This record gives sequence, structure tokens and C-alpha cells, in this order.
Amino acid sequence: MPENSLASLTQLTNADGANQEKNRQKSIREVFHNLKRGRAVELTPSRQFGIYLHIPFCFHKCHYCDFYSIVDTKDRQRVFAERLEQEIGAAREWFAQPVRSIFVGGGTPTLLAADLWRNLLKTLADSLPLAPDLEFTAEANPETVTAELAGVLAAGGVNRVSIGAQSFDPAHLKTLERQHEPANVARSMDRFRHAGIHDLNLDLIFGVPGQSLEAWRDDLESALALKPTHLSCYGLTYEPNTALTRRMTMGRVTPIDDSVEADMYEHTIARLGEAGYEHYEISAWARPGRRCRHNLLYWKNDDWWPFGPSASGHLNGLRWKNVPRLTEYLDHGPLPRVQEVEYVDPAARSGEALMMGLRLREGIPGDRLERILTEAPNVASSRRAAIDRLIERGSLEWRDGSLRLSDRGLLIADSVLVELI
Repeated sequence: MPENSLASLTQLTNADGANQEKNRQKSIREVFHNLKRGRAVELTPSRQFGIYLHIPFCFHKCHYCDFYSIVDTKDRQRVFAERLEQEIGAAREWFAQPVRSIFVGGGTPTLLAADLWRNLLKTLADSLPLAPDLEFTAEANPETVTAELAGVLAAGGVNRVSIGAQSFDPAHLKTLERQHEPANVARSMDRFRHAGIHDLNLDLIFGVPGQSLEAWRDDLESALALKPTHLSCYGLTYEPNTALTRRMTMGRVTPIDDSVEADMYEHTIARLGEAGYEHYEISAWARPGRRCRHNLLYWKNDDWWPFGPSASGHLNGLRWKNVPRLTEYLDHGPLPRVQEVEYVDPAARSGEALMMGLRLREGIPGDRLERILTEAPNVASSRRAAIDRLIERGSLEWRDGSLRLSDRGLLIADSVLVELI
């Protein structure tokens, strides 16, 4: 997608009005008209292509969560699902190649009624070109998984589920404001396996206020006992504009010491490696052959199309976000209004490619690294200098012909990666 075709789209400069244009709501057709003068945008055939679908309903807003969600009162589920199906059908013209991964997030997708899920899954299969080897992931809250729902998901093509366990300690779940019983994690996994879905991820959070290293070790052992195919282990993040961060600012929550959190992460690496899981991304571990294809799509800067309110998309450097409010989403159709439209310039794209590629434990192969650097010649020399500095400090290393984060660099990954953007 040539950069100069975006002259009439968002201007990523310091000119007056640039931010106003970026945040102005517009239709996705208007965006593509400005890009291609009315011609449908075609995806580069060599790129992976996925879908992110957002279901915003939750029965409670966890105070650390910064994703768009609303407390579900059941009164708008059906109209939302019907609207979502219309959006899926209307987007078909832009799907120029098979979809290789679908990820349904939220909110709590498993709060959606089983009959609405059944219709939604049929619409996806009937409307879009789905690859024969499609990876189809749905997020699940263990408190909301019924045998009926597990059966509907499996029958409709879902073959991977990500379960938000977060912790097996009731005290830490209370701190996180997670409203589920630890025993229901195992129960939900059993229901999915009985339905035929065996590729199961567990999400876990460490660094919870009041959590000790020993308590985190117990959480890991509880998770391993359930034999998931994939584990995502995240340090608790204090995101801006969340209830958790406001409580920390007021002194009501005290983050754990950085050294304790580092010990937790190092234990995670050692224990999961010992248990036979491959550490393939900073926060992700998988059984051999069970890496999450959809997450790899993000980390490799490939393409995905968004469905649902607040869902964000990416096509060849073009980014946009669907309107983040359910009422506005329901009022405009069949395609939603979009905002935060921008085309990422070559310097920013190469910086992101560095940042995302180095999140992978395999790193960036030398030949690809050279291509990334030369894509933005105006900043190539400064980035080469930054790479040299980080290697000298021991934060980056060359391993098997690829540049990657060292073991030390993993512990300070955010500060390392920001130097390369």
C-alpha cells in the first residue's frame, strides 16, 4: 500500500488538525475510498490474515481491566448479535484471502447465550472464506461455561479456548475482583474436552498485591495439574484510567516489590521449561506444536479485521478502531463507524517490527533484521547504534543467527524495546 496514497487520510504530522482528523468518526468505505480512490483494498497474499471479534458483555468490570466492556443485563444481547452478523456479512468484499485465525475476546464472550453463539458461528462460516486449517479461539470465564455452550462452540468450529483462570487462590481472585470459584477452572476444561475442544490455554496473573513467591509457585502447580496445552502468564499491569490504578494512586493498593515480581517471572520460565512447555514469547508458553497462531499474527505485524464495538484492525500499515460504545455501534450499520484511523509511516512500522519481533524468543533472523532497518533509512543508523548499545549491556544477544532478548533482557523487556521504536 503506497504511502503517498494517503494524502487525503489522516496526516501523521504535526500539522494543525491532524489529531482532530484522526479521531473523527468515518465509515470504513470512506477510509478505503481515500486510500484507493474507490477500489477495494486487497491484502498482500503472502501475509497471514485473521479476525478479532469483540463481545463486550461482562457480569462485572474487573478493576485492572482496560478493555471495553459493559455489565450485561441480557436485554441487548440479541440485538447486538444480530447487528454483529450484519457487520460480518457486509465486510465480505474486503476478504481477498482465507482467514487463518479467529479470536473472540471481550468482555466475557461466554456470557453470550448459546443460541446466539450458534447463529453467529453459522454466519461466520457462511459469509467469510475460512481456511481449512483455521485456528478459532474463544475466551471463556470459567464461571460461565455450560455443557450446552461448550457443545455449541465445538460444533460451530471453535477449536481452541482461552480460559481466564488468573489465580487459584480465592484471596488473590478477590484482590483482582475476579468472580469465579477456582474449582470451576477444572470443571470448564472438562466440559470443553468432553465437547471435543482439547487445545486449552490458561491465563494467569502474577505480581498481585499481597502475593508471595510461594503463592505464585502454588498457582503454577495448580495450572500444570490441569494439563493445558498453552499458558499465558502476565505480570499485573497498572493500566491508566482503571479502577486499580486509581486505588494505587490513592494508596489503597500497594504493588509488590519489583525484585519479587522478577523472581516470579524467573521461576515461571524455569518451571514451565522443566514441565515441557516452549517459551516462545515473553508471556506465552506452549506444548510443542500448540503455539497460538492468532497471537503470532500480532507479534509478526500481520493483518486482521475487526468486528464488534471497540475492536481494532490492521491492514498493511493501516489501522482503525470501531466505535467503542455499544449504542453507537447499534445505531450505524451494517458496517460500524470507525475512528483512530492512521497509516503508520515506514519509520514507525520498522520500529514496531523490531519491538514485536523481539518479543518472540526466537528473535529476528539477521536477514529480516536488515530488511526492517533499511525500510526506514532515516532512522536506521540510530537504531543500529541502539542495538549495539543493548548488546554491549547484555540486554540483547545473537543466538543461532537471530537477534533476541537475552535472559537479562527479558526481565527489563519494556525498557529495552522502547529504545528501538
